[in-house]
Amino acid sequence: MSQWMTLLKKELLEMWRNFKWIWMPITFILIGVQKPITTYYMPQIIDSLGGLPEGAVLKIPTPTAREVIMQGLGEYTSLGVLIIVLSTMGIIAAERKSGVAAMILVKPVSFTSFVTSKWAGGVLLMWLSFFTGCTTTWYYTGLLFDWVPFGEFLQAYFFYALWFTFILTVTVFFSSMLRTSGTAGFISLAVVIIVSIVSSTLSRWLEWSPAQLTSYANEILLDKGVSEYLLPAGLLAGVCIIILLALSVMIFRKKELAS
Repeated sequence: MSQWMTLLKKELLEMWRNFKWIWMPITFILIGVQKPITTYYMPQIIDSLGGLPEGAVLKIPTPTAREVIMQGLGEYTSLGVLIIVLSTMGIIAAERKSGVAAMILVKPVSFTSFVTSKWAGGVLLMWLSFFTGCTTTWYYTGLLFDWVPFGEFLQAYFFYALWFTFILTVTVFFSSMLRTSGTAGFISLAVVIIVSIVSSTLSRWLEWSPAQLTSYANEILLDKGVSEYLLPAGLLAGVCIIILLALSVMIFRKKELAS
């Protein structure tokens, strides 16, 4: 356990030296504050751009606070996913290519500790950054519209973060398999997009898909109750994360020993 903690501290320190602990939370905050502010000031934004033609009338229905938060969290399913993949795609592949991984593994360091400590560091960074951004969305929505119960917001945040953890684990899996960070990131994005499209298209048959977690979280935000498929989807996401992590260790060990 002490070995694993040492590797985790090394990973967290490396992220600090790469300024990930600074730019990633700030980026998530900027994403989080965008939706409530632009929604609230949309009439003024339209006027500042020259307004409407004479005689034209534009009626924009005012969304509820719950809808604003849901739309704000929806921004993370595109930009947030891209940031997660880009910040994680080289987490193992880059060190394998540079030879750092081989130098560390020459010492009595287990492959499991090496891979899982990197994964844990990425998860901690992602959860903290995402929580910071989501809390910003919740706070500004409360100031400009109305306050949504913080407990319901936390439930939605948790299941969004669980889906993002699945995405991060997919990226770690391909990063352990490939030596090129760009290739690992591209394939990870492709897999996530395919899973999301298939799950939304065949939602009636894939209610347990991890990609459905965001939809079920939105139902909580819209006060529609908790879906009966939320827990199975969450459990399946957890099982997939564990399997992908185990496969990442196996593949990484095999490739390192072969080289």
